[in-house]
Amino acid sequence: MKGMIKIEYPESLANTFSGKDFEHEMKSSSLVKLFELGKVSSGVAARVLGLTRVDFLELLAKYNVSVFGAYDINDLNEDISNA
Repeated sequence: MKGMIKIEYPESLANTFSGKDFEHEMKSSSLVKLFELGKVSSGVAARVLGLTRVDFLELLAKYNVSVFGAYDINDLNEDISNA
């Protein structure tokens, strides 16, 4: 089952991109942010974008997002103390 989201935006915003680039940027940036927030896995995000998981993880660098997503220093310290 597929869903569709309708987003209204000023035409001037889309004019900064060419053709399908705006749609791709909106989709990519949304999924990267959802991954960063821990709402979707890298596998799900990759599948939605039609990428391999490795390609999605490489895409994260374009957005300066850690491949560890919502995993932060507090999580790391907790893992160290539990080791």
